[in-house]
Amino acid sequence: MSLVFESRENALFKAYDELLARKNEKQELGNGIYDRYRYPILTAAHTPVFWRYDLDEATNPFLMERVGINAVMNAGAIKWNNKYLVMARVEAANRKSFFAIAESDNGIDGFKFWDYPVLIPETDDPDTNIYDIRLVQHEDGFVYGLFCSERRDPAAPASDQSSAVAQCGIVRTKDLKNWERLDDLVTPSAQQRNVVLHPEFVNGKYAFYTRPQDGFVDTGSGGGIGLGFANNMDHAVIEKEKVIDRRIYHTISELKNGMGPAPVKTAHGWLHLAHGVRNTAAGLRYVLYMFMTDLQDISKVIHKPAGYFLAPEGEERTGDVSNVVFNNGWIVDDDGTVFIYYASSDTRLHVATSTLDRLVDYVMHTPEDGFTSHSTVLTLHQLIQKNEAVLTATPR
Repeated sequence: MSLVFESRENALFKAYDELLARKNEKQELGNGIYDRYRYPILTAAHTPVFWRYDLDEATNPFLMERVGINAVMNAGAIKWNNKYLVMARVEAANRKSFFAIAESDNGIDGFKFWDYPVLIPETDDPDTNIYDIRLVQHEDGFVYGLFCSERRDPAAPASDQSSAVAQCGIVRTKDLKNWERLDDLVTPSAQQRNVVLHPEFVNGKYAFYTRPQDGFVDTGSGGGIGLGFANNMDHAVIEKEKVIDRRIYHTISELKNGMGPAPVKTAHGWLHLAHGVRNTAAGLRYVLYMFMTDLQDISKVIHKPAGYFLAPEGEERTGDVSNVVFNNGWIVDDDGTVFIYYASSDTRLHVATSTLDRLVDYVMHTPEDGFTSHSTVLTLHQLIQKNEAVLTATPR
């Protein structure tokens, strides 16, 4: 081995080891709902050196990067054998995404990828691209992964090489190592994005949260987050979708909305985390929001705070697709700590932490949207008047 090759190889591994060893730092003060952290937990640089470089000097004498990694983002998440696991969307330089699992001892730093990315089996109609997996531990004993399966639109003319068809791909496992591919989800909608499996049976059926779409980008007649039921998972078929959280004019989700991870069961209702999209002069803006559904009737929204729960801040606003946050994974510990894994601008993966008590309080007691400027000011007047009484009774 030449000294030049050896020196460069040592430098690559040193930089990689230092990155993985870096401790994350909780940001000060915050908003009381959750805590953000200084550093992203995964970036393209976190992918192993031996994924990106051919380490054989005979075939790569200049130690060039052979397989470029563009981004690490949108991750499903699960607690497994006392480790915090994220199943991230890794996008190669050729724009193809794939899934890879990284694990951490504490959920906020030290995430290290498993040696091999996940090899998802193909169907008879192979996907061109797969991304944004949701991991769900279902009461039937399996861990399911629901993801977006993308193929070129067969109806598009040869001149159009960007039109696509998106459907919900499904895999399942019992060890996170061996994945069984099931049939893609069948629904009444032309296309599907951001499909999530409810973790419990509902009247003996599998329940799915869907995002019905007429096209790959445009939701068309799709009115928001839907709910549908299937008899089994091997050949899951939804005959009817009911919109339970609709898109509304001049809100954070007027253009599109979709579920994040599977909802969490609490004593007060099912806690949901979702994303909303609106159009601006600078392009699409993605934010996260929360709502709660009834324990007995999961189609009934019982609480929904106004506005966004989490929006991109600072350097989170820049990247491949700027001004975006996206979430499809969270972990709830036995002590009630919640780890929210969100990506920023289709580039990197972050974590925010909260507790179930805080999130339930936020969802149940934050004012809802009155959908007009007038109602917003009335809400503020009520809060100010209440605080005036508090400050008068107990001067600060």
